[in-house]
Amino acid sequence: MSAPNRGAMLDRADKSLSVRRQCALLSVGRSGVYRARKPANDNDGALMRRIDELFTAWPFLGSRRMTAMLRAEGVFVNRKRVQRLMRLMGIAALGPRPRTSKPAPGHRIYPYLLRNLTIERANHVWAADISVPQQAA
Repeated sequence: MSAPNRGAMLDRADKSLSVRRQCALLSVGRSGVYRARKPANDNDGALMRRIDELFTAWPFLGSRRMTAMLRAEGVFVNRKRVQRLMRLMGIAALGPRPRTSKPAPGHRIYPYLLRNLTIERANHVWAADISVPQQAA
């Protein structure tokens, strides 16, 4: 039996068994029993529909530009909510992404000189970085 079904079996009005004991018997966490769940936001569906319409028209829009366009229409929404809904719908902006791990063309790749060396004792291998940072042109 799933946890939500076991939680539904809980009886708060029962005076013979405390809520704590019922949770222990049903193997349900008490944190989910005492605090009521937040109701789902009703306008998420309408907002998702509008985000989908905007994304279909402009597939290069990310969450920042999407939030700005929604605010221009009078829908004041947080960017994190737009990000969450876009992630939930599986849409992402079509455009260049940051390429931080790509080396610049022309940069030299230095060989790793210790690859086949077995280090057998302390102070067997020392290393120092003597490279000079490149000056921006």
